[in-house]
Amino acid sequence: MIDVKQLPKPADLYPVRRALLSVFDKTGVVEFAKDLSERGVEILSTGGTARALNDAGIPVADVSEITGFPEILGGRVKTLHPGIHGGVLARRTDSGDLQQLAAHKIPEIDLVVVNLYPFQQATADPNVSMSVAIENIDIGGPTMVRAAAKNHFFVGVVTTPDDYADVIREMDATDGHLSMATRQAFARKAFAHTANYDSA
Repeated sequence: MIDVKQLPKPADLYPVRRALLSVFDKTGVVEFAKDLSERGVEILSTGGTARALNDAGIPVADVSEITGFPEILGGRVKTLHPGIHGGVLARRTDSGDLQQLAAHKIPEIDLVVVNLYPFQQATADPNVSMSVAIENIDIGGPTMVRAAAKNHFFVGVVTTPDDYADVIREMDATDGHLSMATRQAFARKAFAHTANYDSA
């Protein structure tokens, strides 16, 4: 069993100051990013999501600006980097975690918005080739989702466009924050999402 470090109790409300958006299903993501940006949230993104937001005139920083490393292997490796996962997994009540972020110049990421490659849809086609099926296996997406869900004491995770409006509604009601109840509810959805994905 892993020893658990005793930390101060997390707050009910944590602000959303920086969000990472990386989605296959781009339904509503431009509008959501615009809503976040208008509320002062810095947007980080990758690949096609970043291009869609840039094309819509929404300020967005590519994750490579954080990692100092470009996307490689045809997009197979985008967010799998300590500069991203450190910002997601750091415990905001742990001074040691925060000191390590500062030492490595890693920004905190408060909201992760990710949905996954359509592996189930791809493999439902009886004529799908093995190579197409393999390329629809998402690696970085589930890793990001699980990291954010694990750290839901401090970080929000959204895996469906159906929840975008709820995020904005709560932020407007709490001066830019998400509550523990909301973060926990999103984390439960996130773990169910990755479990369903893995069982496809």
